Amino acid sequence: MSNLSRTAPGHRRQSAARAGVDEAGRGPLAGPVVAAAVILRRSDPIAGLDDSKLLAPGERERLAPEIRARSVAWAIGWADVEEIATLNILGATLLAMRRALLGLSIPPTHIQVDGDRCPSLAGLAGQPRGEAVVRGDQTVPEISAASILAKTYRDHWMMEFDRVYPSYGFAAHKGYATPQHLAALGSLGPCPLHRRGFSPVECAAEAALSGATVVVVDRRLVRAAPRSHSA
Repeated sequence: MSNLSRTAPGHRRQSAARAGVDEAGRGPLAGPVVAAAVILRRSDPIAGLDDSKLLAPGERERLAPEIRARSVAWAIGWADVEEIATLNILGATLLAMRRALLGLSIPPTHIQVDGDRCPSLAGLAGQPRGEAVVRGDQTVPEISAASILAKTYRDHWMMEFDRVYPSYGFAAHKGYATPQHLAALGSLGPCPLHRRGFSPVECAAEAALSGATVVVVDRRLVRAAPRSHSA
């Protein structure tokens, strides 16, 4: 399954439905990349929307159910670690965005995507117009709402993964390259959730195969220099 969606009950179709799209999880070393698409009800603005990265975790968690309850429609799409390895992270992100858009039960007429490029809109009902908006998560309410849904959905997912791989600390860092995560990756090697092809993951995988030691230096994993033996 690659998407999750909802339409507001009793919705009366807006003449022009604008969808905002954003992603969460491009930067981490582990886990899926997740995208959300949201169509807000223009007559019912939601206060407090902003880029999810600028909101405290508690505020994101407060807003997410409100967005889901009060939006016209919303959908979640994602791409897993195998797709990230095959397509690269940009391609996988655009795929997750496309899946979120395809999951909307109400076809938008105008799509605004955070960043500098849009996913493929081929095959979407109604031939919507796409627009990339740099920093749109801070200026377009629909994109802000999508940012919050994508971030909270992925965070919850990574907390579930923490139960499967408890030694890596996914519940705390959500897969990002924190010192805690790098230290665990260096000592344990990668798990199936890690993104092959990302430099720290490759370093840890090679070290695990060769028996080399890796250490955390300036938020990077590097091989430790071998000890010299005096004659």
